[in-house]
Amino acid sequence: MLKIGITGGIGSGKSIVCRCFQLLGVPVYDSDTRAKWVMNHDSELRDQLIAAFGPETFDAQQNLNRAYLSQKVFHNAPELAKLNGLVHPQVRKDFYSWVAQQQTPYLLKEAALMFESNAYTQVDHVLTVSAPLSLRLSRTLQRDPHRTAAEVEAIMGKQLSEEERVSRAQFVLYNDEAQLVLPQVVQLHQKFLQLASKAF
Repeated sequence: MLKIGITGGIGSGKSIVCRCFQLLGVPVYDSDTRAKWVMNHDSELRDQLIAAFGPETFDAQQNLNRAYLSQKVFHNAPELAKLNGLVHPQVRKDFYSWVAQQQTPYLLKEAALMFESNAYTQVDHVLTVSAPLSLRLSRTLQRDPHRTAAEVEAIMGKQLSEEERVSRAQFVLYNDEAQLVLPQVVQLHQKFLQLASKAF
């Protein structure tokens, strides 16, 4: 089964692009959502997270305390590396388990940090959703009113540059409000179906 990674910086609109592919019947694995699920439900990982970051990692209802964890790791590279070292292997296993349940010519794996987390090694090709930095910033501030411009820029600073992300991807979809998204999705869908048929 052909596996396509889909990525893009914050505010690029990759979630909208994923929804377009889903309308065409393509299954999409949302790495961010699944990572949260795994952190909440994998008992071994829960124990490891508590051992690494303290009992406050989970709240009184035993749900992941995302605000606490973000505060612990966002400005601390070693702590972030420790978190990723615990979570990424479990998400990788979850992804392969999900893939085994799919029956489709190709599927998508959505990950914001596709290259940064080495998730690209789990897919055959990478599609990046590209948009200008200023547009990504304004979209994110509109979507996340609780964030400041400085906070969004800090997140962007931890992601690959737009140029590097585009240069490392095999396919690029431009969500820049100058080109329509849906025709690009349909064109890529046809391309991926062709690639999938050659893969068998």
